[in-house]
Amino acid sequence: MEQEFIIAGMRLRIVNAERLFDSPECHLARAFAPFAAEPEPETVPSMRVLPDIEATEDCIKGVSFQELDRFPFEDAEADCLFARSGQGHLLRMDLRGGGRPIRFYKAFDSVDVYTDLPAEKRAVNEIMLRYGLWFMFGIAISREAIAIHSSTIEYGGKAVLFLGESGTGKSTHTRLWREHISGARLLNDDSPIIRMYNGVPTVFGSAWSGKTPCYRNIARPIAGIVRLTQAPQNRIERLSTLRAIGALLPSCPPPFAFDAELQDRICLTLSCILEQVPVYHLACLPDRAAAELSFQTIFPA
Repeated sequence: MEQEFIIAGMRLRIVNAERLFDSPECHLARAFAPFAAEPEPETVPSMRVLPDIEATEDCIKGVSFQELDRFPFEDAEADCLFARSGQGHLLRMDLRGGGRPIRFYKAFDSVDVYTDLPAEKRAVNEIMLRYGLWFMFGIAISREAIAIHSSTIEYGGKAVLFLGESGTGKSTHTRLWREHISGARLLNDDSPIIRMYNGVPTVFGSAWSGKTPCYRNIARPIAGIVRLTQAPQNRIERLSTLRAIGALLPSCPPPFAFDAELQDRICLTLSCILEQVPVYHLACLPDRAAAELSFQTIFPA
């Protein structure tokens, strides 16, 4: 059975979806449900996922890969390798407890992503599947869009993205908006997708929202982007284009920075967005006044 989804205006097709989504009640199935689309077999998707152990092995057997990045994936108690060959990209996840590695592979000239995740005689590791789909979708859409680490608010038909290092208080700040600014709603709490859409910088909800189950299939023009840091007092400033690029890049998928082609695509998309969208740095306390300061700056009376 094939299932299709449209996320950020781009079609994702999953072959043998029942092997990955164990039941309609599983977390991943609920996350993707708002993005379900009518199948269009004749339409070429942005990404097609094929869970097939033998086919995945055939794709990478005997291929020489160049390591781009190694990084821990604590949520799954695994370690990841991101690599490329002359033909495509590989994401490999090694469970620290042992067992066969989980691999996702995508050739440069193909929309197909092969994975050997549904190994025989064991349940699908939902955390690894969710991350693998997010990672490879980011590669598949990289010519047009970016999955950006952000807590994003919708207000007045537009959206504001709040960026920052983990633990900075992004989710706290958007919660303060919702508590103290009438009409503010959460759009996504971890990984919305940004792109130019019909000439307008736009943010889309996605099936990836971290620990907060906020899977809204909506799109909103971007009114502003704010990078947060903690401080003993509240202060906001607008950034120059050069500083804005520096503020946004750390919130793009970090492993992609080690691939020159992917990084060039990200920088091009960001440059187009920043021609129209203001970016601010907010040094702040986790209080109502900080939320009101950012709100009044982006939406002046």
